[in-house]
Amino acid sequence: MTDFLASAHIVDLVLAIVGLEIVIIALYWRLTRRGIAPAQLVPNLLAGALLLLALRLALGGQPWPWYTACLAAAGIANAADLRQRWR
Repeated sequence: MTDFLASAHIVDLVLAIVGLEIVIIALYWRLTRRGIAPAQLVPNLLAGALLLLALRLALGGQPWPWYTACLAAAGIANAADLRQRWR
């Protein structure tokens, strides 16, 4: 278990949980029209998922342009989330 937690595979697990989260929220919204609308949630979850992907790439020893691109995309998703929430 310690080896799993120390490896980059823990990030894979968290990314899978984030993916499952958006599926469950979208299904709940579609069935009940209650909760958070998926369109309002996607930019936030996308920013978080891109940060996790950047971490996964960095821990996996991938070249720096790949995780830098993920970080830049996370910044864009975060800006989209802020723009959507700004009143």
